[in-house]
Amino acid sequence: MLTEIKKRLVDLFAVTTPAVWVLLALTIGAAAIVLPRSSAQKSGMKIWLFNKAHQDVYDRVARDWDSEQATPATQIETLLIDMTALERRLLSGFMSGTPVADLVETERSVAAKTFTGPVGDIGFVDITDRLHAEGLLDAINGPSFAPWTSRGRIFGIPHDVHPVLLVYRSDIVETAGIDLSKVETWEDFFAAMRPLMVDEDGDGRPDRYPLNFWATQRQLLEILMLQSGGTLFDEREHVFINSERNAFVLATLATWCGGPKRVVVDAAEFTAPGNTLKMRGTVIASLMPDWLGGVWKKDMPTLAGKLKLMPLPAWEKGGLRTSVIGGTMLGIPKTTRDFEAAWAFAKRLYLDRDTHAKFFAKTTIIPPAKASWSDPIFSAPDPYFSGQVSGQLFISQAGNVPARTSSPYNDLVVARLSDVLIALVDRVNQEQITDPAVLLPEARERLAQAQREMKTLIERNVFLRDDGMSAPAASAAAPVR
Repeated sequence: MLTEIKKRLVDLFAVTTPAVWVLLALTIGAAAIVLPRSSAQKSGMKIWLFNKAHQDVYDRVARDWDSEQATPATQIETLLIDMTALERRLLSGFMSGTPVADLVETERSVAAKTFTGPVGDIGFVDITDRLHAEGLLDAINGPSFAPWTSRGRIFGIPHDVHPVLLVYRSDIVETAGIDLSKVETWEDFFAAMRPLMVDEDGDGRPDRYPLNFWATQRQLLEILMLQSGGTLFDEREHVFINSERNAFVLATLATWCGGPKRVVVDAAEFTAPGNTLKMRGTVIASLMPDWLGGVWKKDMPTLAGKLKLMPLPAWEKGGLRTSVIGGTMLGIPKTTRDFEAAWAFAKRLYLDRDTHAKFFAKTTIIPPAKASWSDPIFSAPDPYFSGQVSGQLFISQAGNVPARTSSPYNDLVVARLSDVLIALVDRVNQEQITDPAVLLPEARERLAQAQREMKTLIERNVFLRDDGMSAPAASAAAPVR
């Protein structure tokens, strides 16, 4: 045997090139580095995060949790990962069946992609029955479960509510003697704000516009579509965008964006030009989900005391006065090593009143756990919003937020609606149209084409094909205005 081994080694040395020996040396060297590091890694549970602000708060919770654990195996290590990298690692792990973290906090658009296949193959644990058994379905704001629910099953604990209010430059509005407390509808709002649309510098355009919105701002388009009762998907999560309501809403928004009655300006969030327009007062009001309040406080501190919040104007009297956008969940992958420990930590993290208070102080994010809403911080005057109790203003709309789809195709559908709106705006500008009714035939035609395209695209996924239940027929009745 020894003779045979010696002979094989001699043969190996004889045929192996220098390049192969270099690669072999690098492999051995890498192994020497990686193996000690692997053995030194923390042996407990991992939680993947994408938001640094979340990690700062969660680390404090994790330290308290770790001090209570009898074994290192149930201690927590938080890992901050860029959203794109987290998405790739999560999806590749789910598709290949390889382990990922024990808990994963992820945003709505990423979570939706994990719902693409058969419900039984979704990589997150189905927690529907556990939520029901422990009474958490009643303890948590009901609409907040919608983005994490696929085919009637829930796969994540909601982190937030994200109700949308209207924020406006109260210093400008009140100096002009405008009383927005009497405003009920968008029509009322624009009529009340019309006196501010004057051209003082003589350039032929108003120096101020009532609202931040544009046809290319897809998040704002989704906010307004959901608020209006417009449809993106039906109750079976089948695409349904060729509705009469959608045609009416898009035709109306087109007249907001162009023509002689234009009332909006493009002041995109997270951009220097957009922030400048807000600070100058070029744009008076903006659609503000709760999380955006924290962003403004950080990026535009000079607006403190110059802003106020109010419910969104409704599309019709008695209509919905809020909307919703975004969202984050905490899910437990099926490959977690200890589900019970992961579940216990998930509840500690997402249902803790003190953690919710810290988050609101830092981000203005409203928690979905109803028991936390009585914490004094949510009833404290907010200097940034002119002393208003911003927490309670957002909480008052929490139960009214419209349902969001969990479809992985939501972003594509919203993008297609934006394309339709852009086309309608082009026509408004070319023909100087002021009446949305003129645009309705074209809006219907374009939405019908978009419906066909999206349905064909989505049905390429054999797991989400139409099972015989078609989308509801579009109503021929004219919308109430």
